[in-house]
Amino acid sequence: VDWWHADRHCEQRFAQLLSEPRGSERVALSKLLQSQHVRGSVWLNDMNGALARPKRRQNHIVPVLVFEEKTDTKYVKVLSDIPALSAVTACAHLQWDTRTQEIATIFSYAVPAFINEFQLRGFVDEEGYVRFALIVHGHHSPYLPVFRADGHWHHFCVTWQQENGTWAIYADGKRRASASGLCAVGLSAPQAIYGHGTFIIGQDQDSLGGTFKEKESFSGNITDLHIWQRVLSAEQIEKVRSCHVVEQELVFGWSSNALEVESTVQQVTVQFLCPGPVEECRVFEVGSSGFSYVSCLQSLPFICCYRKDVYVQLKEAQLEPGAALAARVNALAARTVIPENILTGDIQDMNLSIAIGSLDVLASVLREGKTPLESSDLLGVLQLLKQVADVEVQDGEEPEILEQLSQYYVEVTGLILEEHNLEAWLSVSQVIRGPMAVVELSDRVVSNLALLLTAGRTRITVQRGSVGLSRVIVKNMWFGYGSLQRCLAGTGSNTNFQDVAAPDGGQKYLSTMVGTAVISSALLSDHQEMGTSVRYRLQHHHQVPWQGALCRPGPLRRDTRVLHSLPEAGGMWSTAGCSVVTSLPDSTACFCNHTTNFAVLLQVYEAQQRTMKEELMLQTLTFIGCGVSFCALIITFILFLVVGVPKSERATVHKNLIFALAAAEALLMFSELAKTSQVVCFTVTAFLHLFFMAAFSWMLVEGLLLWSKVVAVNMSEDKRMKFYYVTGWGLPVVVVGVTLAASSNKYVADEHCWLNAQSDVIWAFVGPVLVILAVNTFVLFRVVMVTVTSARRRSKMLTPSSSLEKQIGVQMWATAKPILVLLPVLGLTWLCGVLVHLSIIWAYVFIVLNSLQ
Repeated sequence: VDWWHADRHCEQRFAQLLSEPRGSERVALSKLLQSQHVRGSVWLNDMNGALARPKRRQNHIVPVLVFEEKTDTKYVKVLSDIPALSAVTACAHLQWDTRTQEIATIFSYAVPAFINEFQLRGFVDEEGYVRFALIVHGHHSPYLPVFRADGHWHHFCVTWQQENGTWAIYADGKRRASASGLCAVGLSAPQAIYGHGTFIIGQDQDSLGGTFKEKESFSGNITDLHIWQRVLSAEQIEKVRSCHVVEQELVFGWSSNALEVESTVQQVTVQFLCPGPVEECRVFEVGSSGFSYVSCLQSLPFICCYRKDVYVQLKEAQLEPGAALAARVNALAARTVIPENILTGDIQDMNLSIAIGSLDVLASVLREGKTPLESSDLLGVLQLLKQVADVEVQDGEEPEILEQLSQYYVEVTGLILEEHNLEAWLSVSQVIRGPMAVVELSDRVVSNLALLLTAGRTRITVQRGSVGLSRVIVKNMWFGYGSLQRCLAGTGSNTNFQDVAAPDGGQKYLSTMVGTAVISSALLSDHQEMGTSVRYRLQHHHQVPWQGALCRPGPLRRDTRVLHSLPEAGGMWSTAGCSVVTSLPDSTACFCNHTTNFAVLLQVYEAQQRTMKEELMLQTLTFIGCGVSFCALIITFILFLVVGVPKSERATVHKNLIFALAAAEALLMFSELAKTSQVVCFTVTAFLHLFFMAAFSWMLVEGLLLWSKVVAVNMSEDKRMKFYYVTGWGLPVVVVGVTLAASSNKYVADEHCWLNAQSDVIWAFVGPVLVILAVNTFVLFRVVMVTVTSARRRSKMLTPSSSLEKQIGVQMWATAKPILVLLPVLGLTWLCGVLVHLSIIWAYVFIVLNSLQ
């Protein structure tokens, strides 16, 4: 099966896909699989968590027109009446015949007044690209490459509008060509495309509706042709590419009933997999014991693996007598809803109808509540809930069906969280990671409610008992205080917070009082989670003794999870990226965001929670300070080059420091934009690390140069410069290279494009920086001592009878001047960076000093 089905299959059995074997394990595993007749590639678990399968990719049953070869007879006529078009978009899926390089006409539209009114033509160039040209009113765009002639299906769209004659060609969701002026004659404005003509697919019309030529005909397959009397946006074109029709101003929609097909043109109905992002997943190569990446949509074998403690608990649950619930549910449903053996029982294929029927029967049995759930029963119910959560709901589904599914789902969820089932939850804690597993499952289900929202219906709430789901742009989920608290707290009502360090720098609470009903929240747009900032006001539950509220982010970005699963405690609240805005006895306002500013560069410890206003101020100060500094550095660098500064060690060192610092600050200013792409963010982090490390290395060189000029001269100038270049650029390359080689998978932080403080990678920057600052501090101390001694001697020689006050003043200025001048040059203002976690004041000081360095 594909990767997603493999991952879900294992998850439904409380297992995981095979993890990447280490070292000697690879050969042993390879031999084991070969002994079981497994060859080739097998799927591996994704180390960054489950991949989100694109909602839009789906199987699409569609009629395809097959033009087997170039002829002057095969054609298809569109029977819909085409109106006058002041703007037009035409899109289709196309499979190009690679056997010929002659010009082919994909479609042609002719009117009595003008034969070549609207036409799309193409050919294969010598480099293997299909080139398209658009024709409007006989005016021809250049032939431009749009996609590879590889024999695969490709999606294309062409757009044109009367205003300025602007046109564009899209292929596979990306704009490949665009310009204006197509069909502009002299100073006159372009005319609209005339209406009520003849639209032919696969042939060039040399007369209205006929006179076809073999050499200009189309050869290949075409489907899903749609025409609009408007220019679609890039987002709408991506939607159409994923087989979702934009209904507004649609002139022709793909349908066999709206086509006149010449008898020799083949029509086949195929199950067409709509295109979309091509994700690649990691696989283990059984024969070679190596690893590679393949398309996640490939069908490959897979292996489900259990941790030993999980497997032991599953086996123990299976040995328990009873499983009365499963037997009763299956009897009432007259089919196997809950397998009696969790490990080996077959899990049926699930659809909406089966899901609703199964949950209905299960809810009616649970409602009776005669006996507490056995461990195996609870596992069976959770297995069913996992299946239902993974049911793919298509657009156009009946709203009543989805509401019914949601009602049954939340009812079953509430019933299994009843207090009398606490013992069952505790007995299988290693398998299911506590009741937060239910929260994660419900979070999947609630996304289906988005399909119910319309312009007239902007809010949906589903509630049964103490559990509820809602979806109003911001997707919220709440669980009744009692139901979740009992299972989280475990064995008692202990309300003392046990604050334990968590892997991401947040806090883990081994015994947590649930102070608010809202458990998870995510902002969605068009079924996809968005990265944005959200402000919440949480009302405190009157039953909970108020001890202050904990704010933590919901999945506002795909790489941030509501709760990190820890086997020993069932989960962890993470405070990363969230801050308390106001805290009152009856409510707490939280602001969740992910920002980058100068203060995080040397931040080794988790900072105190900051308000939205403080975070915004830090970001603004960073951007303004770095902007001013960057401009000043560039101007200084240019002056060094053009003004004719005499060549010297000092000028060379200054130029290198200026370049490194300018590059680092430019990257820092725009690092926030890189967070949308994991690869770009990783690259930006590596270059930020390199250039800031280089800046500090050249600050060290500034210190060494100062030492050689003021304190002691140890080597010739030529040798010194070689040593300076090795220190200034060689040292950073070595540090960054070693860090990437040692911990590339833990290199980047979760919230911003900078080194990961939680995995100690941050010390690959902070460690060398502190050493350099220590050396430069000593250099500064010696320079000040020499300067003061020199000033004192000079003041005595020049004014031996001067007053004591004047000598003190001269010596104080002699001390202050090098300190003021050399503090930023030697980078010593960075020392306050290690204090930013103590107070917001230090963050402000740090940013002002160093963004203006």
